[in-house]
Amino acid sequence: MSVLNIGDKAPDFKLPGDGGKDVSLSAYKGRKVVLYFYPKDDTSGCTAESCAFRDSLPAFEKLKADIIGVSKDSVKRHDKFKEKYDLNFPLASDEEGDVCERYGVWVEKSMYGRKYMGIERSTFLIDEQGKIAAIWRKVKVPGHVDDVKKTLAA
Repeated sequence: MSVLNIGDKAPDFKLPGDGGKDVSLSAYKGRKVVLYFYPKDDTSGCTAESCAFRDSLPAFEKLKADIIGVSKDSVKRHDKFKEKYDLNFPLASDEEGDVCERYGVWVEKSMYGRKYMGIERSTFLIDEQGKIAAIWRKVKVPGHVDDVKKTLAA
């Protein structure tokens, strides 16, 4: 597992996305990207986070930033999730977990004393040159999207 730091080049990727379109980081070259990793489609925290990004999209557009969500869910699940909540940005499917590994978000978690591997809710702000400008790990959903906007606006 790699550990990325601010100033590092963001690992490029090309993943299948919702609606049958591929999502690649290199396609956003020259633009800021908010890349957020979340554990699972249609669970309470992930839905709240995704809907908060959805509702803030106009503010992110004003700040010239694009949003991409990534989880290990299948494209089919992403399609259902996106349709159900009218999400207005791409969701990328990392079923193999390669991108999660490269961003260091595939970690050991524990719930009720049971240890398991899962996605640590994390967000990376990537600048126009493809470098990591900010990192949020172990994200708590309430207020997170506002924190990302404040960082972008600074």
